[in-house]
Amino acid sequence: MNDHLHLAHGLAGDSTPPDWPPLTMDEVAALLRGYPASGTPIRIDWHSPRPLSAACLVATDRGTWFVKRHHRDVRSVATLEEEHRFIAHLRAHGMSIPAVLTDAHGRTAVAIGDWTYEVHGHAGGIDLYRETISWEPLPNRMHALTAGRMLAALHEAAADYRAPQRGTHLLVARSELIRAVDPVAALRAQLPQRPGLADYLRGRDWPMDLAGLLAPWHAAVQPQLAQQPMLWTHGDWHVSNLCWSDDRDDARIGAVLDFGLAAANFALFDLATAIERNAIAWLALDADAGRPDIARALIDGYRQLHPLTAADLHLLANLLPLVHVDFALSEVEYYHAVTRSPANADVAYDTFLRGHPAWFRTPPGQALLQAIRDYA
Repeated sequence: MNDHLHLAHGLAGDSTPPDWPPLTMDEVAALLRGYPASGTPIRIDWHSPRPLSAACLVATDRGTWFVKRHHRDVRSVATLEEEHRFIAHLRAHGMSIPAVLTDAHGRTAVAIGDWTYEVHGHAGGIDLYRETISWEPLPNRMHALTAGRMLAALHEAAADYRAPQRGTHLLVARSELIRAVDPVAALRAQLPQRPGLADYLRGRDWPMDLAGLLAPWHAAVQPQLAQQPMLWTHGDWHVSNLCWSDDRDDARIGAVLDFGLAAANFALFDLATAIERNAIAWLALDADAGRPDIARALIDGYRQLHPLTAADLHLLANLLPLVHVDFALSEVEYYHAVTRSPANADVAYDTFLRGHPAWFRTPPGQALLQAIRDYA
């Protein structure tokens, strides 16, 4: 692959130049010299189109490895190791997740200059949805059923994992704001530790915006959200983060990928995120944008392993318009303070933070929520 031709997924579903330069053979070879088990690099087979970091599959004389590079302002060694400890726990409890490779010093994350690197084993199975954009709905109901069941299995494996909350808000799926009694006050308390986000919000009437977008749902669901048992969650349960045995309807999931958004939340937060990621055509919000069949299949698969009460399903429906709030603000912070892209920061604020809850007030959005409530 020619690096100058590499494009990433844009916020509008288009292909754009990546935020970060693609990994090169020289760079990967220098990194892997510190990983004796990796072997000698032969070629780079694929560059990831995901926009928030740079990643590739590299073939060596000992196999294929997934190499990922983050800017140090996005992930430090310490914040990356938080993900790796969670992965290690899940693997120890039987989850099929590629192993994180350790270097000659036993480290799973390595800082070199402006960058922080991680190396993973090659995932088993077919990366069936590798080129699918994260905001595209899943077209296959049976795959949604299987994905829902696997999410419940992950939650069972995570049930006894105890770790502090992530050490960063940046590009992490957290839920502190929507669980807070007063989200405006909670965000105001965070801003001294989030100067990049604070700088962007000076140009917005954010207290009014946040109160307005939360108003139809938050007061009713917050007491229930605050009582949900804490659980470390995947945070980005989209089919593009799953590998499959084949492309048939009855395909099995061979591996779970990408724990970059993982954090301490609660189980319904992850299931709501799965529905938001897989059952709504965010890039084409017409009358058919909502996919109740996919939402119900995810729920059906999940409750094959983990029972859901009628109250759980009503809470899930009311949570869905709020589930992206914390992460949307982290995207604003990333685009404003790290990549310094004012246009993308505005998209994150107006289209993601404000636009997603607003869609649930439309007839298609209301229909999707009602379909979930009717399942109760």
